[in-house]
Amino acid sequence: MSTHYEPRGVLGRLVHEIEETAIALILGLMTLITFINVVLRYGFNTGLIWGLEATAFLFAWLVLFGMSYAVKVTAHLGVDAIINLFDKPVRRALAFLAAAVCIVYAALLLKGSWDYWANFANLPQTEGRWFPLGLEEMKRSSYRAWYEVNDIPMPDWLRWIEPLMNEGEAYEKIPRFIPYAMLPFGAALLLFRFIQAAMRLATGEAQSLIVSHEAEDAVDDVRHMNYEE
Repeated sequence: MSTHYEPRGVLGRLVHEIEETAIALILGLMTLITFINVVLRYGFNTGLIWGLEATAFLFAWLVLFGMSYAVKVTAHLGVDAIINLFDKPVRRALAFLAAAVCIVYAALLLKGSWDYWANFANLPQTEGRWFPLGLEEMKRSSYRAWYEVNDIPMPDWLRWIEPLMNEGEAYEKIPRFIPYAMLPFGAALLLFRFIQAAMRLATGEAQSLIVSHEAEDAVDDVRHMNYEE
């Protein structure tokens, strides 16, 4: 059966609410932009030029937000048919091994996402092929914050970043480092959630990283419905 996540403490509840609110807002914005574009296209033969690109960015944000959120609320699916053949100590050891692999993967993902985003944010990339061994020395020719997205126009309330990131030059479209910022943020959040999951294993609060069994849950739901009838 899946485990329901219960946030602990004031900070835990606050972060939990912020994450759920952000996901709900992203879904709402995607729906609203798509609906407006459909109405404009079929009703007025026009549309939001930037609508498709904005929806694509929002969907990417939703995926990056959702992958760590699913770890937190234990909603990822898993197959444990073979693992259940072993005794409990072996299953526990395999769970720790899986947690270690996930943590290493998330750390590598964080390094790669930071290096990719830093290229657009006038920030130094990390040294080292696999693990960060420091920060590269930045040169003026390395600055790439002038890269813009294709369609989304630059709003006036963001003009204050132009002297900081683009040497005072005006942006016609929003700079890429803004939507791309979700890459390292999402990877860092994923790493944090995997560390939390490993800690739950260490304290005995969880027995494995596999916590959602969709087929078993569906069978149980049907069984309860039959009992109620």
